[in-house]
Amino acid sequence: MKVLFIGGSGNISTACSMLALEQGIDLYLLNRGVSPMPFGGIAKMLRGDIRDKSQAARLLSNHEFDAVVNFVAFVPEHIENDIELFRHRTHQYIFISSAAVYQRVPLHLPITEESPRSNPIWQYASDKIACEDRLYRAYDSEGFPVTIVRPSHTYSKSWVPAAVGGHDYTVIDRIKHGKLIIVHGDGQSRWVLTHSSDFAKGLIRILGKPSAIGESYHITSDEILTWNQIYETMGQAAGVQPNLIHIPSEFINRFDARTGVGLLGEKDFSAAFDNSKIKRTVPEFRASITFAAGMHASVEWFEADEDRRGVNEERNQMMDRIIEEYQSARTAG
Repeated sequence: MKVLFIGGSGNISTACSMLALEQGIDLYLLNRGVSPMPFGGIAKMLRGDIRDKSQAARLLSNHEFDAVVNFVAFVPEHIENDIELFRHRTHQYIFISSAAVYQRVPLHLPITEESPRSNPIWQYASDKIACEDRLYRAYDSEGFPVTIVRPSHTYSKSWVPAAVGGHDYTVIDRIKHGKLIIVHGDGQSRWVLTHSSDFAKGLIRILGKPSAIGESYHITSDEILTWNQIYETMGQAAGVQPNLIHIPSEFINRFDARTGVGLLGEKDFSAAFDNSKIKRTVPEFRASITFAAGMHASVEWFEADEDRRGVNEERNQMMDRIIEEYQSARTAG
């Protein structure tokens, strides 16, 4: 197959690119070439900005693809551009959406692909819903060959899935130094974390499948952990018992609105996903990397190179401030 990834070097898409190449796919990457790529000499590069319509059209002028996957579409304008660009250039267009599209308090668990979509709290999720709706209309009105994929919270060896504190080494460093680690709420809500290598197994195997056209799929792990367990597992990987402090998401949001909206709009509530649909389409799909194994591999990766163990002091100071203000408020109360 000849396949185009828009992006291809991010947290989720790097593993997808690597697996596609291992499977012998003729892989093209359209991106700006900003992030380092371990497969740069194997995949074919179309260096440019998908947001620049005229530039993208020139880069794609002599190409048709069996499948196109856009990892970096976030608002309806991005989708409008893609429909125009790929209407006659691909047999399948896969939109990487998000499990954040589902309503904040699920009516039933596990969540299926038919569960209600509504998330007015978080603009990111509302925009993803609008993107999906535009693609559904294009499929209904003109047969645009869309497949929608909804990952949940996906991480990789270089992407620590902390809910508060960022995705680099900062939270692991705090754990190692015995600093307080913020856990939103009481830490008892249940959550799903998926390793990018497991996500890739599902995505790569729906490329070029006619039965996937017009369909949406979850590709997530079946492992469910509480947030307390998630941070305890991070501590086990780091070799230190984490020192947890539980702080309400509303309080966190007062100081760090960018983090807070993701908590209030998604992570405050328990989630579990029914993966039976992707397993019917791809019977061999199984998410096999436990969070414990994934975090041990991640810590080993960070520890192998001092340059990877950078600490974001701005985030550190923000967390310290939230903790100090919360403790002061509790004392005053």
